[in-house]
Amino acid sequence: MSFIYNMELQRFLCFVRIIKISLKRVMYRSNKIPLKETCHGMLTRSMPLTIPFTFMGVWGLLQKDGEKAVTVTAKDLLLTKADTLFEHGKYQEVYDLLNKYRDEQDVEILWRLSRCLYKMSKTKKDYEAKKLIYEGYELISLALSIKEDHYAVHKWVCVLLDSKSSYEGMKERIKQLNTVKNHMLRAIELNPNDSTTLYMLGNWCFQVTSLSWYQRKLASALFGEPPTSSYEEALMYFKRAEEISPQFYSQNLLMLAKTYLKLKREEEAHKYLKLAAEYPVKCSDDHEAKQEARKLMSGYESA
Repeated sequence: MSFIYNMELQRFLCFVRIIKISLKRVMYRSNKIPLKETCHGMLTRSMPLTIPFTFMGVWGLLQKDGEKAVTVTAKDLLLTKADTLFEHGKYQEVYDLLNKYRDEQDVEILWRLSRCLYKMSKTKKDYEAKKLIYEGYELISLALSIKEDHYAVHKWVCVLLDSKSSYEGMKERIKQLNTVKNHMLRAIELNPNDSTTLYMLGNWCFQVTSLSWYQRKLASALFGEPPTSSYEEALMYFKRAEEISPQFYSQNLLMLAKTYLKLKREEEAHKYLKLAAEYPVKCSDDHEAKQEARKLMSGYESA
């Protein structure tokens, strides 16, 4: 019995050492890399270097490192595992992992669940997709009611609100345009260096500027004065996103090119079309950006 106990103890201590080494690597990298979101929507998170490594209930594990305590809670481990699965596109696994804790009303759990539901909706049929979007919107609204000053919450409120309103007709979607923009602005206020939110705001400006006469007429009926923007404003946000995280997202490169084309600045447009066309494909967004960039380049070169 003592032999078996010692074997189990050794395995446990070995596991702890592996976790500590991995976490030290993660913490080192997080101090070198700015906070941003990847192609799949994963947020890289910085972690403090000097906090106690504690195990409390469902959230922790206790282990000392010499005289200094290294800090990582079980919640950190849970979120890191969820983010890693998310980065690999395993959205159902992330949902199953985090859904067990949804009743804890923890904001970090809630916004990740809503993000996951949004991604899962992309591969579902219309009825199922709508259910997932509405569930995601409910969760992110709860997160917002708990913590108003969390930039990721505002980011995913605007994504899910726009998706939800799209199921409710053009009138509702246009009606929510200013609300969507306000959540983006709040997210940027809370985290000015989040390149993906800057991209989203640039895209909002581009789409509003590109509204058809019919959509503007509908917006006028709803608002008295429809939302306004300009291609110059869109360009400002796309450029700022690119300055913070160069070539972080194929779609930002494509939108830079399309905005330059709208502004009749063909030389700059061609530069970004080339970058988008040569961008390594890691997800469907990259594939779509590459295809559209090649099509636009072909038209540009034959003109």
